[in-house]
Amino acid sequence: MSAETNIDEKYKQAGHVISTTGGTPLPVNDTLLKLLRYFIMEDELDFIMAFRDKTSQTLEQLKDSTALPESEILTKVRDLAARGVIFNQPNRQGVMVYKLLPLLNVGTFEYTFMGKVEDSRRNREISTLFDQLFDELSRMVQDNYDSLIPELMQMPPVDRTVPVMENKPSGDPVKIIVDETFEKPVDRILPTQEVNELIEKFDEIAVGHCFCRHHKDLSGHPCKQTDLRETCFTFGKSARYTSSQGFARMISKEEALEIIRQCEADGLVHKAFHPNFDIHKDETSLCNCCRCCCAESVENMFLPIANATNFLAVIDPDLCTGCGTCVEKCHTGAAYLDKDGLAKRDPKLCIGCGVCAAFCPEEAISLKKGDTRIVRIPPQRRSA
Repeated sequence: MSAETNIDEKYKQAGHVISTTGGTPLPVNDTLLKLLRYFIMEDELDFIMAFRDKTSQTLEQLKDSTALPESEILTKVRDLAARGVIFNQPNRQGVMVYKLLPLLNVGTFEYTFMGKVEDSRRNREISTLFDQLFDELSRMVQDNYDSLIPELMQMPPVDRTVPVMENKPSGDPVKIIVDETFEKPVDRILPTQEVNELIEKFDEIAVGHCFCRHHKDLSGHPCKQTDLRETCFTFGKSARYTSSQGFARMISKEEALEIIRQCEADGLVHKAFHPNFDIHKDETSLCNCCRCCCAESVENMFLPIANATNFLAVIDPDLCTGCGTCVEKCHTGAAYLDKDGLAKRDPKLCIGCGVCAAFCPEEAISLKKGDTRIVRIPPQRRSA
């Protein structure tokens, strides 16, 4: 076996390890292997393989699993963390933990495009390879639609909607209707339901580029909804990680709230992310999503949307004038005009983001607050 063949095989093995760390499962194909060569050097492959049985390890554990001296381990984790391959932050006991990240959701792709990426040949090549990977995933889903979609529609919610709470034309609060059958669980703390309270909750806040829009920019398909780019927030130790690696910058709560205001003015949707998709744990990050670039949007999805929400839009037919603003602003296609020209919404598609209520000029839309719903929307089946 030649040295090059041996390296190719090592990249395949590393690809399998990375694809089983969590996030979105990816096929270990030529496109993925080409991407790995940009982020993992040949002399780092054995180190990656040390995470095969345990994706999170302390320094002492890495000494055992890699048989490397401490100085070499620290050099490798420093370099890999700077490329979004390793997450290096202390646990609650203050012990530094090194976690191997997936390539996608949330991992190397997100951290790469969260930072300011120059429009260089190298970065365009990386962007093109990610486009190819997403296209291949989409084709795989479409080619196996009948077998894959039922399984994918059972996956846990990837994110949680935090609704917009102000009507923009009037400046009045969006009306909230509390479902009388909704009872707060006595043994669980409800996740934060208002975005301002979410920002106030954390002392450490970092902001980086929206990785979806930034990636689309490099691919030559800029966002059609907003010119905003620095809209991706990380909190706590995630903020410490993203800021220390140059993927984001630490900001004040005041600046964060101003960015939130700008996002809402452009009709972006607030989506919170939680550790291991558990909405009862503190948030790690907050995205502000558009309709055209986000992988969790109906215009750009290749896997099903899986979203947790406590809200549902409610339309008052007596106030609705059929202007169609809600249809124009809706992120999931839940809003539509009926045969009489009045607004309706499909509860199976509504993620309760509040954008329709925020822009309704007649204040005809309220939000009903209730128990957590999981909204799962499959990608549209394309004809052969």
